[in-house]
This record gives sequence, C-alpha cells and structure tokens, in this order.
Amino acid sequence: MKKMKLALWIAVGTLLLAAPLFALDNPQQGRGEVVITVLGKHGGQAPASISQQNLKIAVNGKASSVTNWVAQQGSEDNLELVLLIDSGAGTSLGRQMGEMKHFIQSLPPNAKSTIGYMESGRAVLTSPLSADRAKVLRGLHLTGNIPGASASPYFSLSELAKHWPSEDRRARRVVVMVTNGVDDYSPHYGPTDPYVQSAIADSVRAGLVVYSIYWRGNGFSNHTLSSGQNLLNEVTEATGGYNYWTGSGNPVSFEPYFKNLIHRLQNQYKLSFVAEMKGESEIENLKLKFKVPGTEIDAPEQVFVGRGAGE
Repeated sequence: MKKMKLALWIAVGTLLLAAPLFALDNPQQGRGEVVITVLGKHGGQAPASISQQNLKIAVNGKASSVTNWVAQQGSEDNLELVLLIDSGAGTSLGRQMGEMKHFIQSLPPNAKSTIGYMESGRAVLTSPLSADRAKVLRGLHLTGNIPGASASPYFSLSELAKHWPSEDRRARRVVVMVTNGVDDYSPHYGPTDPYVQSAIADSVRAGLVVYSIYWRGNGFSNHTLSSGQNLLNEVTEATGGYNYWTGSGNPVSFEPYFKNLIHRLQNQYKLSFVAEMKGESEIENLKLKFKVPGTEIDAPEQVFVGRGAGE
C-alpha cells in the first residue's frame, strides 16, 4: 500500500513539473486589428453585402481567426486624419491649396482632422484634431521651399506615429503625406532603408493607414525621385494605404486623387482577429483572402499583434 502511494505521489509530481514546460511549448493567443478597404473592380462600388465569412487571413504564415468585421460608417465611423505636408515642397504647391481645402471640407461630418508640416524631421501640427473645418483650415499655408527643411519625411512620419494627437485606439487613423518621398539620410534608396523600415514599424504599431501624394521638390535627379516614389510605395503598401503619383512630374491637379481617397474612406472595414504568438507583442506579416466576385481589397502587409485586445 505504501509503495502504491509512493508511486502515485511520484506520478503526480512528475506531471506538475512537466506542466510548465508543456505550457511554454504552446503558442499564446495574440489579438490585432486592421483597416481594410473594399472596392469594386476597377475602383467602383463594392457589393453591399459583405460578411466575415468571406474572409480568410494568415498571420506570419499561419491561419488565424477573424473575430469581428465592422463597416466604418454611421455610429462606427470615428475617423481621425492628418494631412502631412512636406515643408521642402516647391511654392508651386500653392496651386493645390484650393483642392486640399476642399478635401478637408469633404470629410464625413463627424471626422476629426488636422494639418501638419514636415519640418526638420518633426511633424508640426497646426491644431488639435477637430471636426471644426474652419479651425483646421486656418493651419493651411504655403510651404517655405527651403531645401532640407523636411529632413527625411520618414522621420516626420515616425514622430507622428509615436505622438498621435489622440488616445482613442478605436479610431481609424489615417495619414495623407504630400511629399517627394526622397530620404537624403539613406543613399542606397532600397528596401533596407532603416528610416523607412522604422517609419513602417512605428506606423503599424500605432495603427496608421498611410496614403501619399507625390509632389516633386527642387534639386533632385529623376533617379532620386523614382527612388522616393518606391519608398512611398513601401510605406503605403505595408500599412494598407495607397500611393498616388503619375511619372516623375507633378500632377496637374490633386482633385482626382482626393476624390478616390474619399471613396476609399467610405468603403473601409475594421477587421479584428486572433493569431498565434510565442513572444511579446510583435509586428507580423498579414495575408488576406477575400472571396467576393467583382471585388478588390487593399489590406496592410504588416500588422501589430498584441497580448490584449487594446494593445
């Protein structure tokens, strides 16, 4: 009898010792949330009936579970938008002032916005986020056209991401950058640009969707400018936004860009998911499959996965 009890205690003790080791081998569940743009083919209107059953997602190559899928409209629409303008842009940008003003005025009534300028690597905001259009537009002015005034536009984007002007993590956070995308601090202009990668990581952590409108400054070669456009592509694709540009010259008008952007903002959903994770909160690759005929999607290539839903 004593031998049986001894054997039982040994067995129970072995299980207790083994339990923590087993737990360490199991991946923990992390949560994430991203903004998805859903459009009809060729940018048209998307189908009205879209459910989360139409979605399949993989985070870091592993199938993950969609937990919520909410259209960003009506009471669910809590848009926060920063129009971030490169202070190194030429004075010819003044031709677009009326269209930038019209864009801000065209935002949904309850959307909050502000205007900021890239100045020496900072993001200088001219007002708090506000739904008062007249207050916001008082900050819209011509840039100084000072070479190097903007430093790297990616420094400014990183700072904005780290110091977003609200604490509302439920908000749909959108940045519209007006810049040539050139990074003078990294001469290689490749996918390994450390400042671009830092800006992407900071933006993904902050939940930003970044759009860019290419505007050529002065004193840059065509090679440098095309490299800047490629860098903007990296940022916008990683965050689920879009890069607007036509060749190496400046666009005649921002109007078609802003019209398309408003259309995108009106057709966005917030997707929440649960994914496997083994370490601390981290940035992972995201792949999304969408099974709705005649529909196109813009989804971020990267996503922040945290331990808690509010991270």
